[in-house]
Amino acid sequence: MTITAPDAGHQTRVELAIGGMTCASCAARIEKKLNRLDGVTATVNFATEKAQVSYGSGVEVADLIATVIKTGYTAEEPPPAEPEPEPAPDSAETTAPAPGRHDPLRHRVLVSLALSLPVVVLAMVPSLQFDNWQWLSLTLAAPVVVWGGAPFHKAAWTNARHGAATMDTLVSLGTLAALGWSLWALFFGDAGMTGMRHGFDLTVTRAGGSSSIYLEAAAGVTTFILIGRYLEAKSKRRAGAALRALLELGAKDVAVLRGGGEVRIPVRDLAVGDRFVVRPGEKIATDGTVVEGSSAVDASMLTGESVPVDVAVGDTVAGATVNTAGRVVVEATRVGADTQLSRMTRLVEDAQNGKAEVQRIADRISAVFVPIVLLIAVGTLLAWWLTTNDATAAFTAAVAVLIIACPCALGLATPTALMVGTGRGAQLGILIKGPEVLESTRRVDTVVLDKTGTVTTGRMRLHQIIPAQRTGEDELLRLAGAVEHASEHPIARAIADGAAERTGTLPAPESFASEPGLGVRGVVDGHAVLVGRDTLLAQWSIELPEDLATAKAAAEAEGHTAVAVAWDGHARGVLTVADAVKETSAEAVTRLRALGLTPVLLTGDNRRVAESVAREVGIDEIIAGVLPQDKVDVVKRLQDEGRTVAMVGDGVNDAAALATADLGLAMGTGTDAAIEAGDLTLVRGDLRVAADAIRLARRTLAIIKGNLFWAFAYNIAALPLAAAGLLNPMIAGAAMAFSSVFVVSNSLRLRSFTASTVSTKSP
Repeated sequence: MTITAPDAGHQTRVELAIGGMTCASCAARIEKKLNRLDGVTATVNFATEKAQVSYGSGVEVADLIATVIKTGYTAEEPPPAEPEPEPAPDSAETTAPAPGRHDPLRHRVLVSLALSLPVVVLAMVPSLQFDNWQWLSLTLAAPVVVWGGAPFHKAAWTNARHGAATMDTLVSLGTLAALGWSLWALFFGDAGMTGMRHGFDLTVTRAGGSSSIYLEAAAGVTTFILIGRYLEAKSKRRAGAALRALLELGAKDVAVLRGGGEVRIPVRDLAVGDRFVVRPGEKIATDGTVVEGSSAVDASMLTGESVPVDVAVGDTVAGATVNTAGRVVVEATRVGADTQLSRMTRLVEDAQNGKAEVQRIADRISAVFVPIVLLIAVGTLLAWWLTTNDATAAFTAAVAVLIIACPCALGLATPTALMVGTGRGAQLGILIKGPEVLESTRRVDTVVLDKTGTVTTGRMRLHQIIPAQRTGEDELLRLAGAVEHASEHPIARAIADGAAERTGTLPAPESFASEPGLGVRGVVDGHAVLVGRDTLLAQWSIELPEDLATAKAAAEAEGHTAVAVAWDGHARGVLTVADAVKETSAEAVTRLRALGLTPVLLTGDNRRVAESVAREVGIDEIIAGVLPQDKVDVVKRLQDEGRTVAMVGDGVNDAAALATADLGLAMGTGTDAAIEAGDLTLVRGDLRVAADAIRLARRTLAIIKGNLFWAFAYNIAALPLAAAGLLNPMIAGAAMAFSSVFVVSNSLRLRSFTASTVSTKSP
């Protein structure tokens, strides 16, 4: 349960834990009551048993809770904000605790099953019926209906006092009516006579009302529905397992450096700027920067990245990841709710608590479903009675109608699939911000890829070494790298890093000087070295020989940046640098095409550079030379052409375009602004995850639609069958109970969703 501060519209958002809901119509009633309050917008999710409520200045949290209580349910007030709140247990767990803990529902199921099984067997197998067997059946069935079904009767009574009817109303009416009829037949009719025998039929049979008992239907229905509720709660707990796993990922305590020594404190007491020690095998306590040591970090639990990432001084690390190798000291940069783990958890929770449009339609149906079923049951009773003059058959058909109805499956169809889909996505480094995103992924036909940082690494790297005759590559790199090492220019850093990687430690230059816009110069090992444009060399009366000039022109035609190197009055070679294309980008483009998407490369670079990158990754459509502020116009222009556009980006200048696109995919390695603007966040900086994200979202939407189809189809087919007398009430109860279990189990198939290939370490 969380509260967020008022936004610009003077709205405060609160999340309440709702208790007492037993079906989708309960959630619809609470939502309707809350939305009647002035300035309140509420969404109640039956699967997560939570309410997301936005309210204005004239409303207090106490008013919201009071409204829920008046409706017949419970709501918990959120606790005061803490630096790092302990994760609350999943609400479904309170219904179906983990093995080893006392579980009232499981106990009720087992006792009811043990008592009702002999009743059902005796009723279904006439050869087993002995004299006065009916009285044994009553002795066993009565506790099942009264005690086993107590949760249904209590909920039905509570709702009746508030003038409402829910699924519990149908179950309670049906089972109590069956028990009541049986009691009348046993005590006042002929059913209690010694030697009475009772047949069993899958359909409604006509018989004398005074000799017919329905104890097997009353006990069997109660037990079947209890089993269904238990399995449903257990499945819901499994559906929310991924989110609970996220909540439990973080470290509990940390060794902080204070006063020259290590002090172990709870993670919640960490502050920004604190330095803490992480040894091999330990979890990193919070987001920070490595200030001492080097290691490899396993971030698979946050990013889905299977290969540990090497980190050294200056590299950033995320909380909850695992240090697998050396000892490192980390300086905390984000703590509490600001950490990457907390933000991921918040995004997943928000997505799971949201509602897609298809779910809102199902909720509206669920809200009126129970009253309609009650009318159908009354109509069935009267129709059978008037046409057949057979009270027994009329009663049996009416009870079957009451029990077969199942709005629960409608209420669970969307949220359970969302819970599993978003949870599985989080495990793979894919964060789906809300259910409405799913619809967008189905319609998208064009994907705009920002070049820098998305298709490419966003960092200049040494690409090519072209030495002059009688000049060695290592010598060329060593002298040029030494001079460039003294510069902070991105091109200079790329050359210096490439040189150090290949030749080792670089010597320090003497008499270093930077020529703005031209290059750098300095003395290295007694050689006067120049690195930069042709113009810089020309100032020192040095010309590039024809072979070097040709090579330089060819590199620039490919979109690379080329610099000339000279020393002691002669040109010695050409070095080229480029923003390297990520190793996985070409494969990612292929996957996006396979999903029916047309890729478009968008960049502020010139067309020559863009064409070079596009050729390398297999993109045909290029939009180059676009200023940051014009990216939104590009997206709008594509939309005006009738396209449904997805945008993938990572920078501040991508945020507006991500928000404008029909579907925004933000690379999690990018800026906070981009991540906030995106609909899907890709925690790992691998473009292949974009294809996986769209595939997962589409798969989740397909499961939701499949669930809704079966939930609707079940009710459309089952109600007429029951009204026509083609279903025994006990069979109807079993079918109703397991329709909900089917929907939840179908959603759980999303847990097996896998990325297209095993990921490799991104460049």
